[in-house]
Amino acid sequence: MRDFAIPIGHRPGEVSRVATALARKDVNIKSIAGLGIGNQAMLHVLPDDVEAARAALTESRIPFEERELVTVLLENKAGEVAEVTGKLANAGVNLHAIYVVGLEGDLVELALAPDDAKKAKKVLE
Repeated sequence: MRDFAIPIGHRPGEVSRVATALARKDVNIKSIAGLGIGNQAMLHVLPDDVEAARAALTESRIPFEERELVTVLLENKAGEVAEVTGKLANAGVNLHAIYVVGLEGDLVELALAPDDAKKAKKVLE
């Protein structure tokens, strides 16, 4: 899984512009998150087809940064996210994004976009 971080303007139509570019290449969005601050926003997208998403954004001249994701399966209870993120922080791993990508019973699957995926995987083994 890969994370696409896409800087956009914080105004009507920006998310639609990105979603339309992805749809033209038949890319399904598995997860999406965004946050606007002032006139700027950051959109994070997890596509089902990384190559097609990369091509769609490039062809549409939409700038993006791409990162490898690390997934973890946790119990759906208080303290689980704190434990995982604490381990990463203690190892000096910074997170660019975090997503809930699945829920099943008492379990939650998180996708983490760390600055060092290899180190994050080792820490979370």
